[in-house]
Amino acid sequence: MTGHVAKGSTVDQKGGVPAVEAAGIAKRFGPTVALADGNITVLEGETHALVGRNGAGKSTLVGVLTGLLRPEAGTVRFGGEPAPPLDDRAAWRSRVACVYQHPSVVKDLSVAENLFLHRQPRGRLGLISPRRMRAQAAELLESWSVPVDVDLPAAELTVEQRQLVEIAGALSLGARFVILDEPTAQLEARAISRLFDRLRALQASGVTFLFISHHLPEIYEICERVTVFRDARHIVTDTVDNLDRDKLVAAMIGEARGLVQVGADRALVADDAEPVLELSAVTVPGSVREVDLTVRRGEIVGVAGSAASGKRQLAEALAGLRGRTGTVRVAGREIKSGSVRAALDDGIGYLPGDRNIDGFVGGLSVAENATMSIAGELGPAGFVVPGKRDAEARRMIAELDVHTAGPHQPVGELSGGNAQKVVMARALASDPEVLVLVQPTAGVDVRSKESLLGAVDAQTRERRGALLVSDELEDLRVCDRVVVMVAGRIVAEHRRGWDEGRLVAEIEGIGEDNV
Repeated sequence: MTGHVAKGSTVDQKGGVPAVEAAGIAKRFGPTVALADGNITVLEGETHALVGRNGAGKSTLVGVLTGLLRPEAGTVRFGGEPAPPLDDRAAWRSRVACVYQHPSVVKDLSVAENLFLHRQPRGRLGLISPRRMRAQAAELLESWSVPVDVDLPAAELTVEQRQLVEIAGALSLGARFVILDEPTAQLEARAISRLFDRLRALQASGVTFLFISHHLPEIYEICERVTVFRDARHIVTDTVDNLDRDKLVAAMIGEARGLVQVGADRALVADDAEPVLELSAVTVPGSVREVDLTVRRGEIVGVAGSAASGKRQLAEALAGLRGRTGTVRVAGREIKSGSVRAALDDGIGYLPGDRNIDGFVGGLSVAENATMSIAGELGPAGFVVPGKRDAEARRMIAELDVHTAGPHQPVGELSGGNAQKVVMARALASDPEVLVLVQPTAGVDVRSKESLLGAVDAQTRERRGALLVSDELEDLRVCDRVVVMVAGRIVAEHRRGWDEGRLVAEIEGIGEDNV
């Protein structure tokens, strides 16, 4: 490929010394090679993408670049100078920061308290001065054009606000190199656009970003160059102009192909086919209004909409996580409102939108997580027989192609894609009539995305139905029908083969039916 950057290169195409260089990074965890040949050069003032399948070594490199992991080999340099000792945390924080997909703020504290945690301004007699802290926090946020009330509890921040607050906090410590780990995974289109505008403004003021994302179109929108890791090694670094989508995917997966259209050969489900999920006048206070919808046996129905559309709240209500009015029937049986147990017992399998928060318990094994919804069926009088549990887990591991050391491995040790497969296994464990799936491929690599969508396709070809809620157009293409929600209502419906431009317009509330 043209434009390949040599290992250990210190050439800054913009002039001067690169913001950060990592060369020859190697790291093992026991027998597992997490990085064999990690190399990256990020130029001063650029937004640089780091991509690769789950398990490619991205997270390990981030751990090394932030001083949280000690590599067995290799070097890291910031602005041409060697990285500080690992125990000098203040020196690391002044050079690099990472804003993770999941919050690192303390939710019970205010924005100001989070910004100055462990370094609160002092007043008379050396006591913490809340007045000075609020004033300095307001000045800091204003200097970086972050419009957030400093007295707002962190728990009330939107994802977009939380990320900007974390970036501002990092910059206040002196760091001008910021790693963004899946920053758009939980944002709607408008919020992504606003975030990108802020990143461009910060970049223009001298901030350098390393942008990690599984959503490839964003890389072409916000980044100048991209580095690909595969199988714990650096594969290529090039400009985004030189790496079109097919070349980028080929570099990531090692095969010269793009994404397979999962479910392209699905047969149309007849309009008079048996309903497996029926919603009548379903309302969730504050988010969903009078929704009527039917999913037929053997059918996948997608639900598209912005973050404010109510689509996620609708799914949570079906799973019993939210109260609602109206009627929900599964295979003709009416489901009690606000009861997770009733939803599970009456045939709803649920995959939540955030696997790290709601999907699994990281310290528990693959077997324990996968069979959590059927624990009462794995032995007499509610006791779990380990052999029976492990046998069921092995069946799920094989069926969903979970790459794991075995049923006893903690889920927290798995890559994102494999952890998501375990969450899918749990949703299927109770043999549900209908699957309710929220963002089923969020934050997973290309091949895991195909595998997960393939599982949904296979599981719904005969006896099950599925309601698939997603912001990803690639997820929605597996669906037999897609409905669009705006402001809590269904405003449009499309059969397979829908027009992307029209669907996106409707999601943004500017479709013909919403004018």
